[in-house]
Amino acid sequence: MRIGAGIVAVFFLAVVWFALQVYPLGSPGRLVVVTVHSGDSVSTVAGELHAKGVIGSPLAFKIDMEVFSSLTLHAGSYQIAQNSSFAHVHAILNAPPNVLVIDVAPGETIHEVFDTVAADKSNLFADQLLGAAASLARDSPYHPDLTPPHIAGLSDAVNSLEGLVGVGQYLLKPDETAMSLARRMAEGFTKEATSVGFSPSTTVNGLSAYQLIIAASIVEREGYYPQNMPQVARVIFNRLKRGGGLQMDSTVKYPLGMDAGTVTPKMLQNPTPYNTYLHAGLTPTPICTVSTTALRAVLHAPPGSWLYFVLFDKKGDEKFATTFQQDLKYQQQAARNLG
Repeated sequence: MRIGAGIVAVFFLAVVWFALQVYPLGSPGRLVVVTVHSGDSVSTVAGELHAKGVIGSPLAFKIDMEVFSSLTLHAGSYQIAQNSSFAHVHAILNAPPNVLVIDVAPGETIHEVFDTVAADKSNLFADQLLGAAASLARDSPYHPDLTPPHIAGLSDAVNSLEGLVGVGQYLLKPDETAMSLARRMAEGFTKEATSVGFSPSTTVNGLSAYQLIIAASIVEREGYYPQNMPQVARVIFNRLKRGGGLQMDSTVKYPLGMDAGTVTPKMLQNPTPYNTYLHAGLTPTPICTVSTTALRAVLHAPPGSWLYFVLFDKKGDEKFATTFQQDLKYQQQAARNLG
């Protein structure tokens, strides 16, 4: 009898324990983000839910899944309250992800980022984000008061966070506002800059912090790969010192919304202030987001007298030349390598 009673007691305690896992006591806690990756098993997801405080027992969750429920896992990120019931967890995870993941890659323009937000979220939210970014840009310690005559009519570019958005992933929760997202993006750049010793008071070769960010954005687009960027930065500094136009194709493509492709003679005659074939010096604003590699490149450009460079092979290496004749030789070799 004692053995039987003991078995009943253990069974009763097990049922109570399981019920408390399925329907936890107390109110739901704060909202957290749980990410399900492609190929994750139920055990992996249960462990993630437990680590974030959403469920109390991965074992109980797996038992519930195998005996009482079914769950179709979709890769993505989900906002779920801590101390949730299993039923609530199932409802959230059986639905499409409710947290958008926005990837901001080095070399993207601010409008490319906003287009992604518009496609994933809504045009209205993207418009609100554009307005929030303009407001934060005007208050950014990196962003000067840009009002010179040669950028008249370019208020959208000037009053934006172009070049001042941190690269990386941003999780857009269901209740997040455009202003809070824009602020996180701006803070992301500040963290990125601080990590390489870059600040609003930084100057190099007589260039202000904002001008260095402009230079870094051109380095980002022209260097392609990290190994090229320091020397590209030196070429930019050398051309600025020489005077005249930087003659960088990426700056011509920027107002045309081009990421790649060949610059045509007609494009070279486009009178936009971003055309560094027609206008001397740097562009009015950065032309894309920048990586820490590009920022380091303008902070620590190696010594050298290079004035020219060309994409040399299919590995992405570039060749740097001091004279135009040497550059022509590299261009001929590059044509054979890339042909």
